[in-house]
Amino acid sequence: MKTFKQIKPNDIPGNIIQRISEQWMLISAKEKDSNKFNMMTASWGMAGFMWNKPVIMCVIRPHRYTYEFTEESDVAAFTFFGDEYRDALNFCGSKSGRDYDKAKETGLTPCFDINGAVYFGEAELVIIGKKLYVDNYKEENFVVPQHNWYPNKDYHRTYIYEITDVLIRSD
Repeated sequence: MKTFKQIKPNDIPGNIIQRISEQWMLISAKEKDSNKFNMMTASWGMAGFMWNKPVIMCVIRPHRYTYEFTEESDVAAFTFFGDEYRDALNFCGSKSGRDYDKAKETGLTPCFDINGAVYFGEAELVIIGKKLYVDNYKEENFVVPQHNWYPNKDYHRTYIYEITDVLIRSD
């Protein structure tokens, strides 16, 4: 397992668009009063500055198991890995936590922070956020139809989190 140091959100290294779209991330959340959690791979999201705060935004479809955890929890973690964890990310994106213990199956080591976030010890970068805003995508709000992404009308729910902590591998 790696060790981490805390950095400021403005000091996140690299291109965050490239990290999300090509490197991918695990979005994880846990139940408030237990260590039960789930994570899912995501390659859609954003980071920036809103309401005078550094923020990260993600989207989750309601049928995903992680959705239940992000609905309950006020915090989430966004964990980025090196290329050697691509198989783990593929597994976490294609299998449901309802059917598999994803941490056990992938060998990822969950780490629990004092504010209720769960991230993984093998990470290169961890962004922890506190939930600020939640809303559902609505078909009538698309200026350009997105039917290719939503043939079943299972629109994403969007979550905006204030970035409260950023951890970077220090070893």
